[in-house]
Amino acid sequence: MTKGRLEAFSDGVIAILITIMVLELKVPHGADGAALHPLWPVFSTYVLSYVYLGIYWNNHHHLLHATGRINGKILWANLHLMFWLSLVPFVTGWMGENHFATLPTAIYGADMLASGIAYKLLQDQIVALEGPNSKLAIAVGRDVKGMTSPLLYAAAIPLAFVQRYVSLGIYVFVALMWLVPDRRIETRLDE
Repeated sequence: MTKGRLEAFSDGVIAILITIMVLELKVPHGADGAALHPLWPVFSTYVLSYVYLGIYWNNHHHLLHATGRINGKILWANLHLMFWLSLVPFVTGWMGENHFATLPTAIYGADMLASGIAYKLLQDQIVALEGPNSKLAIAVGRDVKGMTSPLLYAAAIPLAFVQRYVSLGIYVFVALMWLVPDRRIETRLDE
């Protein structure tokens, strides 16, 4: 399998996930602003998850752009990432429909944690194949954001049982941290 085929598959999966999420948004019964009020938890979780999927799509693109070749381990690592991302519409809908209830908010964080770990494993498999002096390995370096995000998710999961809005704030903070595509890779590829 070529790198292009892997990228096309991943792009397709992420596009389908976004489509599934938007189809879960129900049209309100009523034409005034009051009809929209009950939808805000569902819409806000949709926006958060849309941003997350956009972040993964952007960074996945940069990751594969910095990759010269792939092997079976990379294919499986990518499928592992796609599995956790495929659960985003479910955890998004569950959290939104239940107005950020404790368990759905914690499970949302667990999926974000698993997705972050899966992305790191994919990145590690690429570096393992291409070596410590590859463009990707040098660009990623110590990967402070990549190491901080799982720690924040791990903190947010139990916090959901204490103060779910603090957990939600952490999810928003991590998304904002990653909103800009990884410039380390872009900069390295321009050299």
